Amino acid sequence: MKKLKGITWNHTRGLLPMVATAQRFTELNPDIEISWEKRSLQEFADASIEDLAKRFDLLVIDHPWTGFGAYTKTILPLSDHLSAEYIKDQEINTVGKSYGSYVFHNKLWALPIDAATPVAAARLDILEKQELKVPQTYDDLLALAKKGLVAFAGIPVDSLMTFYSFCCSLGEAPFQSQEKVISVETGKKALQMHRELAQLMDPANFNRNPIQVYEAMVNTDEIAYCPFAYGYSNYSRSGYSKNLLHFYDLVKLNDKPMISSLGGTGLAVSSFSQHITEAIKYAEFTGSSQVQQNIFSDNGGQPGHLQAWKNDRINGITHDYFKNTLPALERAFLRPRYSGHMYFQDHAGDVVRDYLMNAGNEEQVLQVMDALYVKSLNL
Repeated sequence: MKKLKGITWNHTRGLLPMVATAQRFTELNPDIEISWEKRSLQEFADASIEDLAKRFDLLVIDHPWTGFGAYTKTILPLSDHLSAEYIKDQEINTVGKSYGSYVFHNKLWALPIDAATPVAAARLDILEKQELKVPQTYDDLLALAKKGLVAFAGIPVDSLMTFYSFCCSLGEAPFQSQEKVISVETGKKALQMHRELAQLMDPANFNRNPIQVYEAMVNTDEIAYCPFAYGYSNYSRSGYSKNLLHFYDLVKLNDKPMISSLGGTGLAVSSFSQHITEAIKYAEFTGSSQVQQNIFSDNGGQPGHLQAWKNDRINGITHDYFKNTLPALERAFLRPRYSGHMYFQDHAGDVVRDYLMNAGNEEQVLQVMDALYVKSLNL
């Protein structure tokens, strides 16, 4: 029997669908066994995939690592190994820019098996008890935040993603030049709006990632609404948590829905694997339309195949999580994926979070970010 190992991240959404698909794959291919290990969400976002690729055959990766993986050749270009028909199906059935997020130098480096972006979540029972409604506009959001009922993820990487969201929603996407992250005018406004909202929340949120925000929402009665955190459909499934979350598109700013920063995960194959043929066969199985709409979704997965997002059965068991949030996915901003970008992401998040917590001069914050950006381009 050929034994392969995979690495994913530590959450029901990250681990269970991989274990379930691996089990079924082995039942169909008795000579291949795949075991999955997990790492923390922070390690998933930050830790280099180069070392992991030397120890694991299969890697669930964050898409900003695509450029690094391609540059170092630690993962395989799957478009060289899968049929043109299969690749075309993946491209046609992309959720927003999920497919494109794993394309680098015109090759596909991971299969988009999971799609996500920051979306809104609500505890309808708390809102109804206080005779309040789900916010529809940014002004509605501020009004609810002033009641102490709002939270969002405030750890460094999520603070940076929300900064991108404010920039895009104000009409300018970041990284349009190789000298500046964003114009001073838009950057200052984005930082100021971000801090205005952040200051209306419990400081504990600066230490929370999206999972921790959602766990706080379902396990206490203190948070009624989260305006933007990477969505997790698990919390919209009856019986998963003590309380149920309902998910929605983002609020409107200047009469247009806000724009968030694309997330999701891809399934990559290590170029160091001794079982490349078998690893690619499993990846093809897991990313297929049938598996994405059934085994993957039914075991806590958040599929990356568009047909699963439109599937009435899956929407039925998630209180329309996928239908409600798909518009946010379709307009989500795609972060840079060049080889050195993870250096920028790792350090710029600290800069934004420090400003949100302690205030400061916005232009100086932007200058520090610009210096980090220029350095990252030359790594």
